[in-house]
Amino acid sequence: MSANKQATFTHTKFVDPTPLPESVPKVDELGVTSAPLKSASFFIGQYCKEYNDDFMLCKSENNDPKHCLTEGRKVTRCAINLITKLRENCGKEFEAHWQCLEKNNQELSACRTPERTFNTCVFDKLGLEKKIPGTPEGSEQIHNKKNPVY
Repeated sequence: MSANKQATFTHTKFVDPTPLPESVPKVDELGVTSAPLKSASFFIGQYCKEYNDDFMLCKSENNDPKHCLTEGRKVTRCAINLITKLRENCGKEFEAHWQCLEKNNQELSACRTPERTFNTCVFDKLGLEKKIPGTPEGSEQIHNKKNPVY
């Protein structure tokens, strides 16, 4: 026998009101959803590599979240800087690519055409080239192949 029970949801936000210490620099949120982040992810990885490496090194030294707040803020600030540059220089191409990802369940393979246009724009205007980590040396990147075999 089953029972029907009404779902109850809380209307309070789970936010810790404790302010951060003065030693932790203030930084805004990125202000983007998962699709724009996925669209720009390889460029963020390349553009913010030094900050990401510092953050990961800090995390490996100490697992306490408070220990690496400063490094994490630097990574966020760098990503904000890149997203702003992408919007200013390649806004139309960037939006076309992340909208495609949004409509295709975040599948990169379904959005190769707008991705190529976006990658070309970013290379021409910002000098960043998309390189997927772990790709074997000398082999063509999957997003550059005309007829990829999966």
